[in-house]
Amino acid sequence: MLDKNGIAKRIAQEVKDGYYVNLGIGIPTLVANFVRDDIEVEFQSENGVLGMGPFPFEGEEDADIINAGKQTITTLPGASFFDSAMSFSMIRGQHVDLTILGAMEVSENGDIANWKIPGKMVKGMGGAMDLVASAENIIVAMMHTNRAGASKLLKKCSLPLTGVGCVKKIVTNMAVLEVTPKGFELLERAPGVSVDDIIKATEGDLIIKAEVPEMSI
Repeated sequence: MLDKNGIAKRIAQEVKDGYYVNLGIGIPTLVANFVRDDIEVEFQSENGVLGMGPFPFEGEEDADIINAGKQTITTLPGASFFDSAMSFSMIRGQHVDLTILGAMEVSENGDIANWKIPGKMVKGMGGAMDLVASAENIIVAMMHTNRAGASKLLKKCSLPLTGVGCVKKIVTNMAVLEVTPKGFELLERAPGVSVDDIIKATEGDLIIKAEVPEMSI
């Protein structure tokens, strides 16, 4: 079974040369640490940064250079800084090739809930609404189950939705799944995880077409 870094490392394999990529808060921010050195990728953050690099080493942080989650970041040569209007123009204009988001729940038809738990205080949806409305390629990074062991891959989301029918692929600590018109198609399983384990941990319809290979990370 994967930890958070393992999920990020597997998602990094989905990042292609020349991509412009938006990283959401949480596990997605770790993806920048695992992108191959032989490809060129531009990471964008909706607070107004293009050209983010990996997280800084301890002692090398610059408190003035942060991502949308207020984490300190590094920037690569040629990085640029701009206002939110420019940043959201990039997003709404569909100039971002891949969006990687965290989630609390994903439904079998690709709905995503990742911004609010009823009864708990929240500052707002942030840029998530624009990202899910504009992005054509959304990958979700999440744990397969919640702390109580209940599935987070559902027939229907129970939490307030961020977007409808927008998620294309999900990478969890247990599996890689693709959202299809018939449900979650199981593409890969994490090391040490069986297909039966994934079946038991998935509430939504699960499609298993053939032998499921183990992730290569």
